[in-house]
Amino acid sequence: MEQPANSTLQPKEQGASLSAVRAAVVNWTRDLLIALGLAAVIIVFLYQPVKVEGTSMSPLLTDQERIFINKFVYRFEPIQRGDVVVFWYPLDRSKSFIKRVVALSGDTVEIRQGRVVVNGKEVDEPYVPAQFADRNSLAPARIPEGSFFVLGDHRNSSNDSRVFGAVPGQFIYGKAVFVYWPVERFGALPAHDSDQQ
Repeated sequence: MEQPANSTLQPKEQGASLSAVRAAVVNWTRDLLIALGLAAVIIVFLYQPVKVEGTSMSPLLTDQERIFINKFVYRFEPIQRGDVVVFWYPLDRSKSFIKRVVALSGDTVEIRQGRVVVNGKEVDEPYVPAQFADRNSLAPARIPEGSFFVLGDHRNSSNDSRVFGAVPGQFIYGKAVFVYWPVERFGALPAHDSDQQ
């Protein structure tokens, strides 16, 4: 005579099932902790969170935004025109500034009524809205070896190389790469290569 199918687990089967669930939870927890540990190492050693203070890089970056900067990128590749960099303020190394690189070592830069000219060619600057431009001029100057000429995107409200001169390369310690707060701005920062030959 056939026995009716048993819909409940016997104690031995229940124990095996609980052991499998426990093992799965332990494995999942272990994997999660390893992933979080690796993420923390990457963030601590490769990236650094930074809070933007001020409006000199508007509209790309706004006051109180939180971004990640890549601290090691310039060990593997050169600083390029268009890069948004974080550096120690040359007149007070206790402060950090964030600006855009517009001229490299050896370049000749001038500003003609607000238009940036590098090595005799006007730089296309789509990141500077008309309402943030200024009409000031700056006489031609050659950027010293190992230094960089930086400007804020909000030109009429930026303390930059027009005021404190070119920034020595050793003062530059990161490249802005990613906005993580506020959430509606979450994402990679757009690259603007304003390279002029």
